[in-house]
Amino acid sequence: MKKRRRQLNLLETIILGIIQGITEWLPISSTGHLKIAEHYMGERAPFAFDFILHIGTLIVVLIFFRKDVQSILSALVHLDFKTESGKFIPLLIAATIPAAAVALIIIKYFLDLSGNILYIATAFILIGIILYATKTGKETEDISYKTAIIVGIAEGIAIIPGISRSGITIAVAVLLGAKREKAFQFSFLLSIPSVIGAIGYMFYTESDKLVTAQLGWTEIFAGVIAAMVVGYFAIKLLWKILAKKKLYLFAFYCWLLGTVLILLNLSGF
Repeated sequence: MKKRRRQLNLLETIILGIIQGITEWLPISSTGHLKIAEHYMGERAPFAFDFILHIGTLIVVLIFFRKDVQSILSALVHLDFKTESGKFIPLLIAATIPAAAVALIIIKYFLDLSGNILYIATAFILIGIILYATKTGKETEDISYKTAIIVGIAEGIAIIPGISRSGITIAVAVLLGAKREKAFQFSFLLSIPSVIGAIGYMFYTESDKLVTAQLGWTEIFAGVIAAMVVGYFAIKLLWKILAKKKLYLFAFYCWLLGTVLILLNLSGF
């Protein structure tokens, strides 16, 4: 039986913000979990609201990587591309372009599938396979232009609910031979222009749906703050797990969740 949808209240936006904070930086797909929560809690939130919650986790990245961001901005102002921070600038540009192109294609042709549980379940299983592959990944080099472009493509694919942004970008970088520390750093620095772009695009194309959904500033603000507070601890936890080379363990969670979702869907839930 199909559940009747209703609008979000203050408590529900806080719950979704907490889900966003936990799952955005751990490699288990925040958007996928938000869509699952909305589906089984009988809620209705425009796709743009999911991206609004990213504002909280974006602030966390800016705080956590503030020294890197400051160094990169300083290098950009002085047009210094020879320092370690300066070298990141063309790499981030090389990754951002394909990320935006792929994301726009997916939004245009596959956005209507974003709430489909079978679609999300399949994505979880696929990201699990990619995460598990990092168990044998070798750390041999820094981020190259080839790696940056491929990671950028992965970043764009991550707009699919169920595909973890941090998971797929870090995993792809590691599988291409990048050192885990560099993969972690590059993934999160790349998230800054990507998330800002996604938020801007969603505001431009779906702001009317936010108004229709009757989401007030109180609900939006509460969700963003919840995502920010929880997200800070999540990003620290991810770094500890990655440093211990245990990223592949999240594959089991993704496989389990994907399988459960398929079984529930086939049972009519």
